[in-house]
Amino acid sequence: MPLIRPLAVVAFLLLCSGAQAQQIAFGGLQQDPTAPVEVTADSLAVDQATGLATFSGNVLIGQGEMRMSAAQVVVVYGTTSEEIERLEASGGVTLATPSDAAEADSASYTIASGEVTLTGNVLVTQGANTIAAERMVIDLTAGTGRMDGRVKTTFTPSGAQ
Repeated sequence: MPLIRPLAVVAFLLLCSGAQAQQIAFGGLQQDPTAPVEVTADSLAVDQATGLATFSGNVLIGQGEMRMSAAQVVVVYGTTSEEIERLEASGGVTLATPSDAAEADSASYTIASGEVTLTGNVLVTQGANTIAAERMVIDLTAGTGRMDGRVKTTFTPSGAQ
């Protein structure tokens, strides 16, 4: 697994330094933030006055190979109603690609910068390896992430069962 070495380094650094924040590589979460965004949900409410669109119930967002699901997602538009500025997801958020998955209480995805901020009970999983924290910021363009708060790592060495 490509994350085993970074996870081992993370675990070692945490044990040696008591660090509260950690920079990690998330190559599987590297995406093209300019790709089209598709949203499906049980319902949609649009407020022209505020420029918000609220998708509710079984919300699934797709962009390239990345998928985000949540109970509710608020779409915040930019200066024009055709330009999405960011997506605010809440109610048990899952962010997944073919090789990585992350769960959190809520998430904010700023489309232009390609930055996703997950907050509350963040759990990243790749195979048998996990990293947990209170907050994680992912740069989808670079495929990197930073975890803040009390960081806990569990990894399974090669060959272990």
